[in-house]
Amino acid sequence: MKNIHEKILLVFCLSLIASAFPAQAELKIEKIFGPETPTGQYKHPTTITELDNGDLLIAYYGGGGEYETKTAVYGSRLKQGSTHWTAPVSIASNPMYSMGNPVLWTAPDDRVWLFFVVRPGETWTTSRIGAKVSDDRGETWSDTFMVTFDEGTMVRSRPILLSDGHYVLPIYHETGADTEKTGDDTSSIFLRFDPKTNKWTPSNKVFSRMGNLQAAVAETKPGHLLALARRGGDYEPGDDGYVVQMESMDGGRTWSQGVETEFPNPNASVELIKLESGNLLFVYNHSMDERSPLRAALSEDNGKTWPRQLDIATGEGSYAYPTAIQTEDGIIHVTFTSDDRTTIRHATFEESDLR
Repeated sequence: MKNIHEKILLVFCLSLIASAFPAQAELKIEKIFGPETPTGQYKHPTTITELDNGDLLIAYYGGGGEYETKTAVYGSRLKQGSTHWTAPVSIASNPMYSMGNPVLWTAPDDRVWLFFVVRPGETWTTSRIGAKVSDDRGETWSDTFMVTFDEGTMVRSRPILLSDGHYVLPIYHETGADTEKTGDDTSSIFLRFDPKTNKWTPSNKVFSRMGNLQAAVAETKPGHLLALARRGGDYEPGDDGYVVQMESMDGGRTWSQGVETEFPNPNASVELIKLESGNLLFVYNHSMDERSPLRAALSEDNGKTWPRQLDIATGEGSYAYPTAIQTEDGIIHVTFTSDDRTTIRHATFEESDLR
């Protein structure tokens, strides 16, 4: 009888432990497109959004190479319940100029925005930002309209919806006219958009020691915004390159100048999103020299500390330009490129995987 009671007690204790620590979802990574996909060898960077019907829409910049003229932005769809992405089709192209850095975002009214870079010259410092919108879940798109006209302005990260109903789009101004180095005065800018007037209003420029670009932003509480950005400079090996942080206390109208964090950065793009739990998820390359590993970090105190971490991709190679979203079912999706910018990969996991 004693053994039976002990077994019952053991089962009861194990059930309590199981309820306190639910099973964690396994990190999963799939290859979406590779060199065999007929949109050109080059596939970089990626962007992803969830549509109101649960479909996922992805876009990337494809062609023969980063500085080729015959390039386009390609889009593909993963229908809800399907395991196969549709064949990519061109959704933004220009017969005269190179395209780059697409950004997909589904607005609160379910309109889908596509931002992208148009480069008329030989280097990215000649660029401007164009955009299209879709009101039928990306099936058709509007004509291209310009978001910026200033030379050297570019986009990389998606907008966010603010608590006051406005949108904030992080952009950057790249200087230097050099394919292997950005100028020290490369800076981040944040455009506030009023959906009632369709007017964009720029913030001040945010400067830092080595320059900064491709900021990703989150609203930690009403009016208080935190952004983390890629450092500027060159790509040479070294031990002096860190992610840059900036803050706004007035809804993105004005920003503090950039300060360096403890996160290393090999001059590579980063991602920051606010999860449904209110916690912040930061995805970056934890190295000063290599775009590996690709790591996710979680903050439960609005970016003061980041104790929980998960390596998404490790080892030799380049795992770069992450874009992250959290879908309605709570799953976190991260898309990134690998294999010398020829392959697009898709990682899924849950917030609990970082615990």
